[in-house]
Amino acid sequence: MKEAATPSTAATPAPQVPYTLWQLLRYMLALGSWGFGGPVALVGYMYRDLVERRRWISESDYKEGMALAQLMPGPLAAQLAIYLGYVHYRVLGATLVGLAFVLPSFAMVVAIGAVYRAWGGIAWMQAVFYGVGAAVIGIIAMSAYKLTTKNIGKDRLLWAIFALSAAVTVVTKSEIVWIFLGAGLLVWLLRAPPKAWSRGTLPALAAPLAASLFAVDEPGWHRLAQIGAYFAYAGSFVFGSGLAIVPFLYGGVVQQYHWLSERQFVDAVAVAMITPGPVVITTGFIGYLVAGFWGAVVAAAGTFVPCYLFTILPAPYFKRHGKRPGIVAFVDGVTAAAIGAIAGAVIVIGQRSITDLTTAALALVTVALLWRFKKLPEPLIVLAAALVGVALSTTGLR
Repeated sequence: MKEAATPSTAATPAPQVPYTLWQLLRYMLALGSWGFGGPVALVGYMYRDLVERRRWISESDYKEGMALAQLMPGPLAAQLAIYLGYVHYRVLGATLVGLAFVLPSFAMVVAIGAVYRAWGGIAWMQAVFYGVGAAVIGIIAMSAYKLTTKNIGKDRLLWAIFALSAAVTVVTKSEIVWIFLGAGLLVWLLRAPPKAWSRGTLPALAAPLAASLFAVDEPGWHRLAQIGAYFAYAGSFVFGSGLAIVPFLYGGVVQQYHWLSERQFVDAVAVAMITPGPVVITTGFIGYLVAGFWGAVVAAAGTFVPCYLFTILPAPYFKRHGKRPGIVAFVDGVTAAAIGAIAGAVIVIGQRSITDLTTAALALVTVALLWRFKKLPEPLIVLAAALVGVALSTTGLR
């Protein structure tokens, strides 16, 4: 005869969460306010502070969050932050943490946008962006190099996709989404051909394909609706680094819709470099220049809502399906194409920012410094480039 369960064995109490949601929100607000260095630095801060020092997040939960952030479309650091909020506080935690992480940098770019819009023609601001624009080209070039060596290595198929995507970007001065999707499908079919369509694969493909339906160019649409649709479309194809959105935005914002001039676009990327938080917050600055405050809100929301959904929707199922060969192969192909587009964008945007020997020297010095000093903060380089621009303008050497 079985013994009756005692109170101590009848139910196992759930492990106690070592932090409150408010504590996590305060941390993310702080990180969004001072977290310079780009996505790699931001995810490193989260590991150091939340896993090693405070022990709020377990090693396994952090690694799962990193794997999901790398697998799904969306800026790496923002998606990891959202996932860490989901770990113990589910959808509410993910939502509030995502907002806390993004809002500080959003407020900064809106403020800078107001200044830029009001006094963009003043000589000192032109001088600042004269130097910063050249430095940004060097930063993007080094980022493209790091992404290439890390994600492509010696893989011949991925190198072929990289070269094709880069060449198309240079020739057309825009990005063709079907090359991204085609690259993912090609690698998937060659390396992990599906025996049948599975539930684990469809979500990874259906969401980006559905997002592309909103990328329409209808002159009669209200401007805010057009901005929201375009940035939601662009935000659905940001794999890994926030810089992956730069070539997408260049093709749409400058070439297709003519919302910004090429000079303004480079300035927008520069603003993202000199502010903390995720690099893709540059969309808020662009939205502000196009349609004021609500343009900034709609553009930022359009960019971050897809990455939020791509995090919380698959999170419950990720442990079961995240490592399927078909999904991994698809992401490898898309990532190779995205990196190729970034490399091509360096050439396209560089043609507009490198206007003389001085700007060429600034770009080369930036590359050399980042090559020599691996941990040199990028915002420090951008600040130095801004001071050089002002100094050259003041002394009349420019």
